[in-house]
Amino acid sequence: MDTRNFLNKIGINKVDDNLPDSGKRFPDGAQYRFEVPGIQKPGALEGLLDALDKYEVMVHRVTQTKGIMLLTDREILEMVDLARDARMELFLSVGPRAPYDTSASAKTKEGARIGYRLRGYDNLTYAIEDVKRAVDLGVRGIVVYDEGLLWVLGKMREEGELPADVHFKVSAHCGHGNPASAHLLEMIGADSFNPVRDLQIAMLAAIRQAIDISLDIHTENPQSSGGFIRHYEAPEIIKKACPVYLKTGGAVAAHHGYDTTRKEAGERARQVLLVQSMINRFYPEAVISKKGVGDLARPK
Repeated sequence: MDTRNFLNKIGINKVDDNLPDSGKRFPDGAQYRFEVPGIQKPGALEGLLDALDKYEVMVHRVTQTKGIMLLTDREILEMVDLARDARMELFLSVGPRAPYDTSASAKTKEGARIGYRLRGYDNLTYAIEDVKRAVDLGVRGIVVYDEGLLWVLGKMREEGELPADVHFKVSAHCGHGNPASAHLLEMIGADSFNPVRDLQIAMLAAIRQAIDISLDIHTENPQSSGGFIRHYEAPEIIKKACPVYLKTGGAVAAHHGYDTTRKEAGERARQVLLVQSMINRFYPEAVISKKGVGDLARPK
């Protein structure tokens, strides 16, 4: 078929029924890491860290999803200190987004397709200022919801307007789920890519062949985004899509942006233990990154 031949020529390949294992790795040679989302405030992060010690499991990244602009400087600095001392990544999300804006369309069933993207020039500048504020306070991981913003931030990093060690993570709320989209995001500055949550393993494998940056894969989800749990699939996801961040703990939340309590943060750590146990049982040779490895976007 001519279309498939052309896609193959530009590096977008269809994987066959015998899915090959991914030979790609993180810079430290590992195949997988853990990410816990929805850690919105310092108290939740403290609760998570206490529970990680209790369950003797390791998490490499935490993400805050409500928005930088909804945190005080003091709260950001507290989270920076906690994450830095724990030798883990802290990713804060860009605050300005369509549902927070004056948009009437974003609040309708059809208009919701805009997702968390930005409306207008001013909101683009507000989003950039949100990122600059977080970076000035020591944050080195940013969750991005808008492809245009990603492109601008990538240019700013290239030209020294942002530090070279700032990492950009594309959220699943951007709605991307195919190899060509993933390749485009990598080209314009993404360091980590969270595809839509419900992709089959063959779909993830095709994306993995097209890009080198890490994939962030939900092992579970709140009811608002389907509620499905993929613990048993985690070993195969690692094999076919590594390097991957296993995004774990989402089933604890009622919805995206959920304000996790200290106690619920501990429950998210317990979910990490469940997934780690599944990997230990069915793919014990899988290699996990050690704590504090050099390429992590750890706070400064």
